[in-house]
Amino acid sequence: MLGSMQQLDAPMRRFAANDEVDYAIVGVGAGGGVLTQRLARAGFRVLALDAGPFWDTERDWVSDEKGAHDLYWTDMRLTGGDHPLAFGANNCGKGVGGGTVHWASFTPRLHPSDFETYSRDGVGVDWPISYADLKPYYELLELELPVSGPAYYPWGDPHGYAYGPHPMGGVGDALIRGCSNLGIGVSAGGPVAILSASRANRPHCIYRGFCIQGCKVGAKASTLITHVPDAIENGAEIRANSMVSRILMGKDRRATGVAYFDADGKEHVARAKAVVVAGYAIETPRLLLNSACSGFENGLANSSDCVGRYLMAQAGNVVAGRFDEPVRMYKAPPAHALTEEFYETDPRRDFARGFAIQTVGPLPIAFARQLATSKGVWGWGLRREMMDYNHWAAFGLLGEILPHAENRVQLADEKDRFGIPIARATYTLHENDKKLIEFGKRTTMDVMWAAGAREVVQEARYAHLVGAARMGDDPATSVVDEFGRTHDVANLFICDGSILPTQGSANPGLTIMALAARIADHLIKAGDRVFAPGNAAFDRVPMRHDLSPPDTWGHGMPRF
Repeated sequence: MLGSMQQLDAPMRRFAANDEVDYAIVGVGAGGGVLTQRLARAGFRVLALDAGPFWDTERDWVSDEKGAHDLYWTDMRLTGGDHPLAFGANNCGKGVGGGTVHWASFTPRLHPSDFETYSRDGVGVDWPISYADLKPYYELLELELPVSGPAYYPWGDPHGYAYGPHPMGGVGDALIRGCSNLGIGVSAGGPVAILSASRANRPHCIYRGFCIQGCKVGAKASTLITHVPDAIENGAEIRANSMVSRILMGKDRRATGVAYFDADGKEHVARAKAVVVAGYAIETPRLLLNSACSGFENGLANSSDCVGRYLMAQAGNVVAGRFDEPVRMYKAPPAHALTEEFYETDPRRDFARGFAIQTVGPLPIAFARQLATSKGVWGWGLRREMMDYNHWAAFGLLGEILPHAENRVQLADEKDRFGIPIARATYTLHENDKKLIEFGKRTTMDVMWAAGAREVVQEARYAHLVGAARMGDDPATSVVDEFGRTHDVANLFICDGSILPTQGSANPGLTIMALAARIADHLIKAGDRVFAPGNAAFDRVPMRHDLSPPDTWGHGMPRF
């Protein structure tokens, strides 16, 4: 069961232990889920492995914060640096669908400037592709998920959305009021990958407020319900509870498959003509580093020493405001209004790049932690504050932190329950990052005051990990090319948020999916050349509509 109206009736294909598939894909999240579906629909033999379970939304997901704990990647990781990252519910998923099962589903696009920050602003690095290369895939994925939003979205490359926006909740009203009082442009009702009206076998949103858990009704898009069903119907096998420990290499410097542990700790081998890693910004570099072998002593695809480097997290400060009147911030999708007025570099400021301000809707346990951090309250004092939960609103700062080589993922001496060395992340903010966060925090608090809040507090935090296996044209400074192929191993690909060279101030989910669809088009066009000896050249190809899951694209409201 993938929602109250969606069920898989046909049995899933099962490959035999000694079968050699065309593609073994590690991770079935935003990138891996879309890629698995595309390759299966094109007729390839695809085996996708995920470390977590295949969720049954009717039985596994509940309207309870504590009950949703298993959705997150909470295995042991080490963190350090001057400004260490926090791991867990905010940035990692475990299970089929990955982080998309518990994302807030904000789906803004990156701006054209994000693809050329070095050329424009002298910071970061330029991408090997442009916004124009990804634009048609943004438009297609916005229909596949689909994305609900305003008829006109003014920032970046101005555009509209085919599906109508959501009605405003109390937090959205507060953001609109605060921005309007300060003369700041603001978007109401999206863009968010949640159905504002029923479509096909998926119901509309019922505004229960548990979007950052699992969407029990199936109104919120996740690859679990948007792409995995079509992948299975087209012959892909999704092998859940399968923790991949290393990528196997042959004598010809080509990948031959993966080794993985099942839920009982038994090790298996899956043979494949090509391997795709889609484990995201921590697990992807961890797997590449743990796959070190003869000829690749520093880890696979790591001749540039960039595997694990340039890890990025967005500034994610939460600003909370208390109002006299009830707000009830849980009574709507957490993501339903935002402003990108501060997204681009402003020469009047003393830092490069920018930030967005978005609605967030922390549920009581998460909000209690935020109050304990921001106000220092505890015990009876915290209980007294939580009695006013319905009177609080929360806005999220989403700011671009620049890529730095010393912010990285490495292997620790400690090991997990399978005996695999765990990841150690090191993270330190630089001057530009600190100035951006300080300005963004003050601006977000100003908006909250302008909305009429009687008290305003803030909590410093991060959001959205990306990077650590970035794409680029130069093999000396990057891990993969524009098609996700590693520079060092011709049949080893990466298809997740780790390949992003910069991160912008937009939520990365839609961009990861768009990149996956683009990579799929090129893999399909290359066909068996991917599996042949040598390093077959890829040519840029036009986007294909016929690979979308059925009954997705070509629908929606008229564009204005």
